[in-house]
Amino acid sequence: MSSKDTLQNQLEHLQMKYVGTGHADLSKYEWITNQKRDTYASFIGHFSMVSYISIVENESNARVKHNLLNKMILPCGPKPETEDDVDDDDDDEEEEEEEENEEMQS
Repeated sequence: MSSKDTLQNQLEHLQMKYVGTGHADLSKYEWITNQKRDTYASFIGHFSMVSYISIVENESNARVKHNLLNKMILPCGPKPETEDDVDDDDDDEEEEEEEENEEMQS
């Protein structure tokens, strides 16, 4: 096996093992979400960072950890709609209109 194949296999193994390493189909939103969650998790895991943030924000350590955990739920806000989502919504509306027309005819 060549070194290129070996590197590709190692990369695929890392991508399967760790979610945040990314892959070819990863969107910008998912990439940024992974980065922010990793950052918040690192802050929570390092007591000195939590202490620093708590002093800056004038909050207790527990409150800072709680706030960081809440930020991890949707770190970048709701997922933006893609063209596929819009197309799916249009298909759903068309199906609903067809069902309504069938009900009216019955």
